[in-house]
Amino acid sequence: MELNLIQKIAIFALPVIFAITLHEAAHGYVARMFGDRTAEMMGRITLNPLRHIDLIGTIIVPATILLLAKLAGAGSILFGWAKPVPVNFNNLRRPKRDMLWVAAAGPGANLVMALFWAAMIKLGIALHPGGFSTPLVLMGAAGVFINAVLMALNLIPLPPLDGGRIAVSLLPPRLAYALSRVEPYGLIILIALMFMGLLGLIIWPLIQALFTLVGMIFGIEPTDMLALIQIVLS
Repeated sequence: MELNLIQKIAIFALPVIFAITLHEAAHGYVARMFGDRTAEMMGRITLNPLRHIDLIGTIIVPATILLLAKLAGAGSILFGWAKPVPVNFNNLRRPKRDMLWVAAAGPGANLVMALFWAAMIKLGIALHPGGFSTPLVLMGAAGVFINAVLMALNLIPLPPLDGGRIAVSLLPPRLAYALSRVEPYGLIILIALMFMGLLGLIIWPLIQALFTLVGMIFGIEPTDMLALIQIVLS
């Protein structure tokens, strides 16, 4: 089964929008819990995707990657970004400690969504073949994939990614300060890794582990999970 570009965009649209929206809203919500109301005052603790979508990072870049991968007949790591949720870490009750929980909230939201979309795969398989069954299964596979990728990508210990902020929170002060100084160059380093073909090598083991985990929870064989994801990516 091979999907055309329109079908692929339709299958990925909802999972991508919700993956990004809930990821960003989770940061703001947890920041508020620990004392920083910046995101709340700017209207960013919301499930309205329009408040989080960045035209270039959320729409143009991922769609271009899908198109180029389709034209080249090869797979690719789906890459993109949303408008960062503003967090004033100085407003947190214990900035260095609380930074960990604020940063971890985004990947945590992606893990929850990966489980949700795996449940949609299971539901689609249980439904009578035809109708909404196949689209639901494929959208579920796309949801598991995009959330696994976003979670793995954001856990790279490179500021300004969530993994970088988690590392800054956990490291001793001198090492934390040294790592934090990398932040202005983090996105450039990330893009360079992608173009050198190293980004996929770095995050793919964690992505596969997440596929296996959500598959085990919902009784989906790892080979079946990978086969479904290959269909939505092919």
